[in-house]
Amino acid sequence: MTIAVWSAAATPPAASTSSTSTESPASATPEPRSGHFLYAVNQAAAIRGSISVYDINAGHRLVKTIETVRDVDDVKGVVASAATGRLYVAYRTRSGIGMIYCLDLRDDAVLWNRAIDPDVDRLAIHPGGQPLYVPTWEGRAADVLNVVDAGTGDVIRKVHFSSRLHDTQFPLSGPLFQETKADDGSGRYLYLIDPQSYTVSRVGPYAGILGPYAVDGMSRYVVNNVTGLWGMQVAELKSGRIVTASLAEHPPGEPELLHGIGWTPDEREVWQSSSADDPHIYVWSMRDPMVPVLSERLSMKSRHGAHWVTFDIKGDYAYVAPNKDSDDATEIFDAHTHKSVGLIGSSEDMIEVDFADGKVSRVGDQFGIGRVAPAAKN
Repeated sequence: MTIAVWSAAATPPAASTSSTSTESPASATPEPRSGHFLYAVNQAAAIRGSISVYDINAGHRLVKTIETVRDVDDVKGVVASAATGRLYVAYRTRSGIGMIYCLDLRDDAVLWNRAIDPDVDRLAIHPGGQPLYVPTWEGRAADVLNVVDAGTGDVIRKVHFSSRLHDTQFPLSGPLFQETKADDGSGRYLYLIDPQSYTVSRVGPYAGILGPYAVDGMSRYVVNNVTGLWGMQVAELKSGRIVTASLAEHPPGEPELLHGIGWTPDEREVWQSSSADDPHIYVWSMRDPMVPVLSERLSMKSRHGAHWVTFDIKGDYAYVAPNKDSDDATEIFDAHTHKSVGLIGSSEDMIEVDFADGKVSRVGDQFGIGRVAPAAKN
């Protein structure tokens, strides 16, 4: 299969039209009409914050690049809602202000662009499209999760429990999950938040401060990057039991934080990034989730490491992002054969958006969440 490769230095195609501010574009582009598309928020310096749209079923051909808002310095996360047809990007400006912009997926219009006090990080959204859950950044001491009105950007509630809030996730079976980088001991726990009562519980302690994580489709197991660990830890959420899967062979030195982890949608495997200078992806067999077995070590085309891993909804492709703010390409792997099949522009904030007759029919997730049988609970 041939994958279209687009360089950050290249000129976007003529179809790439949208707003360059918070106002609606003069001539909206109501495409794509039907199909499966990857919306990737660009992190290459020259085009940071814009969104490149790739046709998944056409070899990831670049369809268009949507210009969005100015002054994007650090992209923090992306979510979308099929219920409302809107996409949200959290980012920080050059002056360190945490912001979110809201994009109407029907016409590529930026509906609002709001500062969120005191800051933002990798956000989540309720499956119904309302509200947004916005952490207050791993670099700040604020002990609050902001609950934000997805229609306006107004903060409507604050949930207090730990400092340095980082990645927020709402998996298919819920509830809301939160990881923090707090160094007072509370960063060694994964937090679960009831979206109705906002009651907070936690799982842990883990072996170190947590990094990226991913929850399976029935919210039974969660896989975690853990600071100081060559490998990963897996928690059984009901019992609280935690097991460690260690890498017997790894680069020399301390691992710091292996950054990036995700289930394949069928939950047969977990893919994990290595360290910042190790251009490999580790694939774990998850036949028994509490007994992970390392099955393969995949080489990346990049000479550097990876910083994020996610998948399309169906589970045909794995998207492996380069190091944070790198201009290196994001690499696409065939999730079944484990072969590298191409490159797209540099992005670690990616989400699938499916259209049917011009309407958003389904959206994926920026995290590599599991997708096995959540409907069986209904």
